[in-house]
Amino acid sequence: MSAGYWCESLLIDGTANAGVRLEVDAAGRIARVQRGVAAEAADIRLGTVLPGFGNAHSHAFHRALRGQTQGDGGDFWLWRERMYRIATQLDPSRYQALATAVFAEMLVSGYTTVGEFHYVHHRPSGEPYTTEHAMELALAAAAREVGIRLVLLDTVYLQGGIGRELSPEQRGFGDGGAAGWLARWRSLRARLAGDELVTLGAALHSVRAVPPDAMREVLHGLPPEVPVHIHLSEQPQENEDCLAAYGLTPTGLLDSLGALLPRLSVVHATHATDDDRNLLGDAGVTVVMCPTTEADLGDGIGPALALASAGASIALGSDQNAVIDPFLEMRGLEMGERLAAQKRGRFAPAALLAAASSAGYAALGLGRHRLQPGDPCDLVEISTISMRTIGSVPGQLALTATASDVVRVVVGGRLVAECGQLVGGARPATLIADALARLST
Repeated sequence: MSAGYWCESLLIDGTANAGVRLEVDAAGRIARVQRGVAAEAADIRLGTVLPGFGNAHSHAFHRALRGQTQGDGGDFWLWRERMYRIATQLDPSRYQALATAVFAEMLVSGYTTVGEFHYVHHRPSGEPYTTEHAMELALAAAAREVGIRLVLLDTVYLQGGIGRELSPEQRGFGDGGAAGWLARWRSLRARLAGDELVTLGAALHSVRAVPPDAMREVLHGLPPEVPVHIHLSEQPQENEDCLAAYGLTPTGLLDSLGALLPRLSVVHATHATDDDRNLLGDAGVTVVMCPTTEADLGDGIGPALALASAGASIALGSDQNAVIDPFLEMRGLEMGERLAAQKRGRFAPAALLAAASSAGYAALGLGRHRLQPGDPCDLVEISTISMRTIGSVPGQLALTATASDVVRVVVGGRLVAECGQLVGGARPATLIADALARLST
């Protein structure tokens, strides 16, 4: 059995508990929780500790556009054109370098798990790489190198819009059809079997990129325990196009396919209608909100509290990675609600922490993450004496701290980051500088 962790204060379900000792088993899971006890001699001593954060929606390669597009004006569709130009530059080596840097930044910022919504599968021409699953294995190698949990949400992307073929910039995303994607997904699942840090999920890019028959085939072809994610109603145009083609909103279309199940996570839902919200809530679907991206791209303020009130679970993601900071995502969720309602205290701090931690883990198929016996020992130590956090009660750190206040990060019972760098000494800024030097942004 590995050495235990003793926490001066540990937030469990949003409540601070003093003097908590966690024993960790050989698999990196919590074997025992003792409250109100002193540390043992061999324990690693931590200060104020939160559950590790689960980033439920990321596109790692979008990080290359940080600081390149924020002043350009326009809208989501203009930004997307720049994003496609980055995608066509990626190959397994460049992608691994970039993902390593991005995952390292996530880790030192407090993210212990990331769901990578991945669709850059092949060469820009659409031809497969000589090495099978080269791009997917590059992402897996990046996660292992830095020590972050990765749920690879391998994504179906078959058309360039409803009824349109893939554009030249999108050819590397496609697999020819649902059967081709399923065959590749099954082969990849066998390749990743037994990996303790990397697991495989699935995603349908959107109702724009996957026709209904293909969605039905994919959903029926996946094992029932596999988490499935999809972009949903991020833009009004998506709703309009879906209504014109199928007579249904994107949510209504998913409902008609039997896709609205607890294993489904929909990303954004910014422009979900009242009926959509009720359908998502009644089905117990998770909605992954990405407040910093939704603000940066001018998408709008999503109806997070209305979705939660309808019965949906709310998780959080960093999406385009223009910002990598779980605290800013939590605050963005709450402040968007305050701006829309002109009232304070929409989500309680404990609910914000749950959205950033346990809900994200559940959405990624990783089960419970509440720092109870059997849960993964994924922890984040936060400084409570910085100029941002001093004076804060532990339960309100979600509203005062930033990623700069992360002191140490533990994944699977192993210390992986400390004071802004990986335990091996690598610094995310150096990694990202090296990765960006290999791209033309």
